[in-house]
Amino acid sequence: MPETDWTDRHVARWRSHWVDIHFDDEVEAVVTRISRLQRFLKGTIQTAVAEVGIQDFEYATLHSLMIRDTPGTASPTDLAEDLGVSGAGMTGRLDGLEKAGWVQRNPSPDDRRRVVVEITRSGAEIWRKAMALRGAQEEELVAVLSDRERAQLSRLLKKLTLWTEAPREVQ
Repeated sequence: MPETDWTDRHVARWRSHWVDIHFDDEVEAVVTRISRLQRFLKGTIQTAVAEVGIQDFEYATLHSLMIRDTPGTASPTDLAEDLGVSGAGMTGRLDGLEKAGWVQRNPSPDDRRRVVVEITRSGAEIWRKAMALRGAQEEELVAVLSDRERAQLSRLLKKLTLWTEAPREVQ
């Protein structure tokens, strides 16, 4: 008998609840497994930030700074938009990060009325430590796949991602 996982049991439980509504076992299994993997990946971040001694919102802000086209530099407005927080919320985050010595706010060289947030050396170091821990857990997860399986999964996930990124008419 093939090995079962949480999702197999979930689909079996739910199948009988949908006698009057279309229920596709495969669609439910794919979406649920993606959700379970997302939960695991979120846990890798929580584990990493706890180990290096920062909060998840601090990590998220440092991460947003570091993965930009201009790594380590952004406006507070751009960071707030990327992270889905209010301007006031971003100000509070930046105050804490600046107090910890992980970022600094400087006048923009293009417009002195504007502020530019820059990650400091210690901010980049703590972010890299968290990223290394997170990356090790991610590598451990993907190590259960062969090289061929990894490439195939990457192609399939890209296909799904491209569909989500494509513009669609609002109905």
